[in-house]
Amino acid sequence: MNREQDIPTRQATLEQMVEDLLKEAREQGASSAEAAASFDSGLAINVRKGDVETIEHTRDQGLGVTVYFGQRKGSASTSDFKPEAIRETVRAACNIARYTNEDPCSGLAEAELMAGDLPDLDLYHPWDITPEEAIELGIRCERAALDLDPRISNTEGAGINTHSGLHVYGNSHGFVGGYPSSRHSLSCSVIGRQEQSMQRDYWYTVARRAEQLEPEAEVGRIAAERTLARLGARKIGTCQVPVIFRADVAGSLLRSLISAISGSSLYRKASFLLDQLGEPVFPSYIQIQENPRMPGGLGSASFDSEGVATRDKQIIRDGVLQTYLLGSYSARKLGLQSTGNAGGVHNVSITPGDQDLDGLLRQMDRGLLVTEMMGQGVNMVTGDYSRGASGFWVEQGEIQYPVEEITIAGNLKQMFSQLLAVGNDLDLRSSIRTGSLLIERMTVAGE
Repeated sequence: MNREQDIPTRQATLEQMVEDLLKEAREQGASSAEAAASFDSGLAINVRKGDVETIEHTRDQGLGVTVYFGQRKGSASTSDFKPEAIRETVRAACNIARYTNEDPCSGLAEAELMAGDLPDLDLYHPWDITPEEAIELGIRCERAALDLDPRISNTEGAGINTHSGLHVYGNSHGFVGGYPSSRHSLSCSVIGRQEQSMQRDYWYTVARRAEQLEPEAEVGRIAAERTLARLGARKIGTCQVPVIFRADVAGSLLRSLISAISGSSLYRKASFLLDQLGEPVFPSYIQIQENPRMPGGLGSASFDSEGVATRDKQIIRDGVLQTYLLGSYSARKLGLQSTGNAGGVHNVSITPGDQDLDGLLRQMDRGLLVTEMMGQGVNMVTGDYSRGASGFWVEQGEIQYPVEEITIAGNLKQMFSQLLAVGNDLDLRSSIRTGSLLIERMTVAGE
């Protein structure tokens, strides 16, 4: 069956299942309820040294319901779409709710916050690639990497993934909404060797439309070039220097910001940005925004996981924190209103400057370019930051040699305030969009 033609029918079926779940919840005595239904399918193929390692077809479906008896809550889920399974799932959720303690902050998001319009955000572009075509694509990608230079001595393979999904959510306010989406990716990872030095690196591309993926030869070439650039890596002595987080790793700093201003961290008082609303967090030139309804965006959605309408918002304006990121539960805990961020953020970006990475290197003059980080050494309560890293040493604005086995350390609050420049080399492969970030000073621990 043609998937484009099948989507309206399948969506109507899932919407009816959600309505059946909500009706069953009412009949079993729940004062309110919310439910979700989903269907996902995909293909994942990995090749290595020209041979197929894995082929995986996925086809998953699921139903979930949360019921409320006043402010007592219970949840249950199933992958069985039969009517009797729906009844049993609701019964299980109700049994849980009857024996839980009341929570004054639990319940549905406010009815007036529900999404009223559900525009087509151009999120669904299925990729009708056959396994044979995907295998050939992966082989060409890997071959492009292996053929680039004889120092590329081995490979961890190339991977092709294609995913299509349909998600529907509804609740007792009468809201029912859903949309299909797709996401495709191609990746390659290779190993290089030069005398006693061995290094590994990779590259990948992600898009909602298959035709927007980078060409397979380009993905293989970049993976090989990144690997070759790391050969001959050295250790360096401990020092305090400026640090550039290259665009493909800089997103982790914005994720730390998002975590620090998210409701669960705030009401638990487990954030280094507690009580910072309306306070300067970054230099005055920094602008960070969320654009949930960006057509084709990898994080786009017209409503959050509670049905609340998403909207554009300025998170940081002129360096000042403008908003927290809240779902209904955390909003009630804080005495505030949901910001449409139940389930996370949607297309967060930092406004870029006018310099590319080379320009940032010249501005830094001497310091460290970070291209990979390891470990999870971030204390969200204090903001203390310490992670293993590798990258390149820079002198007179130019890369001199690769470095490894180092640790970069600082404090996130200070790092944010010392953000000197944002590159225009935006990495668009996730819902967090940023260019390279130049931090004024961090401790680099080496030999």
